[in-house]
Amino acid sequence: ERRYQTFAEFWPFYLQEHSRQTTRVFHYVGSTIALGFLMAALTTLDPWYLLGMPLSGYFFAWVSHAFVEHNKPATFTYPLWSLIADYKMYFLALGGQLGPHLDRAGVAR
Repeated sequence: ERRYQTFAEFWPFYLQEHSRQTTRVFHYVGSTIALGFLMAALTTLDPWYLLGMPLSGYFFAWVSHAFVEHNKPATFTYPLWSLIADYKMYFLALGGQLGPHLDRAGVAR
């Protein structure tokens, strides 16, 4: 397995590991729920809500890798870069800007 030295090298690999739209949708659902838990924690000042963030985010992501993408989540090898890439993918998709990144990574849409 190739070892990535920079996030710029890792980003196309991350997108290739999320090549199916269904996988990305599962990630978006988990990320949206995780952000909801963050908002709940901030608005109620109850830190227990923060436990929901990794549970929801990783649950949906890992389910999609196991049953849709059939690969090992990148978070096992690159935990911080995977978290950053997940939210980069999420916000690019929300803004309608993910397509060119998928194209550059060689991911069919």
